[in-house]
Amino acid sequence: MNYKEILADFNLDSEPVSCEAFGNGLINNTFLVTTDSCKRYILQRVSEEAFKDVPALMENISGVTDYLENKAKAEGTTAHVIAPVKTKSGNTYVKADGYYRVSPFAENSISIEEPETDEDFYECAVAFGTFISDLADYPAETLHETIPNFHNTQDRFRLLHEAMDNAKADQTLAPRIDEAKDEIAFALAREQEAGRLQGMRDSGELPTRVTHNDTKLNNVLLDADTRKLLYVIDLDTVMPGLALYDYGDCVRFGASTAAEDETDLAKIQCDMHLFEVFTKGFVSACKGLTGREIEMLPLGAKTITLELAVRFLTDYLNGDKYFATKYPGHNLVRARSQMALVADMERKWDEMNRIVKDAVK
Repeated sequence: MNYKEILADFNLDSEPVSCEAFGNGLINNTFLVTTDSCKRYILQRVSEEAFKDVPALMENISGVTDYLENKAKAEGTTAHVIAPVKTKSGNTYVKADGYYRVSPFAENSISIEEPETDEDFYECAVAFGTFISDLADYPAETLHETIPNFHNTQDRFRLLHEAMDNAKADQTLAPRIDEAKDEIAFALAREQEAGRLQGMRDSGELPTRVTHNDTKLNNVLLDADTRKLLYVIDLDTVMPGLALYDYGDCVRFGASTAAEDETDLAKIQCDMHLFEVFTKGFVSACKGLTGREIEMLPLGAKTITLELAVRFLTDYLNGDKYFATKYPGHNLVRARSQMALVADMERKWDEMNRIVKDAVK
């Protein structure tokens, strides 16, 4: 990659003088660019393996960021997103040996991998709740599905059944069916409940909204001094979806007491204090949630956790083709970890529902 040739097409403030690998992202290739005026930018090569239609993805991002910036300007507030830098022809990307895009670097910002304080976790809840609320009037139906059926749990179970059938017919994969028999039974026992939210969306009982769909804590940038929200980033998966899944995925990730691949299942719990912290922040910021959405928040957390478990299990039965693994059986370990978290939520179901009710009083 000749970064100067690529960057020449973008409207930077001055000439780029350096370009270095940056961050620890697993999907896109990311670089930190510095210009001769010491201004910094992020340059990314977007993964065409993960995203089959990059122009559509960039159309989503530019539409959403333009909308939020215009809305903030009209209201005299702040847009908590970073808009892509335009090219000299007015586009948001350059096609070279791949698709490249540029955005301003967020100076004096930090991201966290796990809650360091209650305040940090609360602020992340506010970030994702605000994102959904600010886009409440954006026409979700105009957005492209950058990853079709990404959070369609019914379809995730369809793929699990398909993987089971394929594994049974493949001598090299057939032993995995027996190795994962307990996990398969756990998932199938909850299949009907797991599809409930998708069914409610299909029927209109739950509204389709513009959602982020990848609500990891490190997709929020906080001010390094105040620890308050600066930006919600990584908008590649912004699509039509359910607010419950954005809420639930951050609970799954941030309120768990163990890593996604913890082998000691006794260590895995959904921390009810952190669950309460996040719920209060999300509900306070996500204005306009319907009563039905609020009622279903605990099921959002449980469903999205089970969905990920099913994705890990499906990949294990398929021979570990999607998720990168560090050792044999890694995906099965991941599935067991997420199922242990689901089981703990089930034990604490009444408490989770009480916390949600208290959050809206």
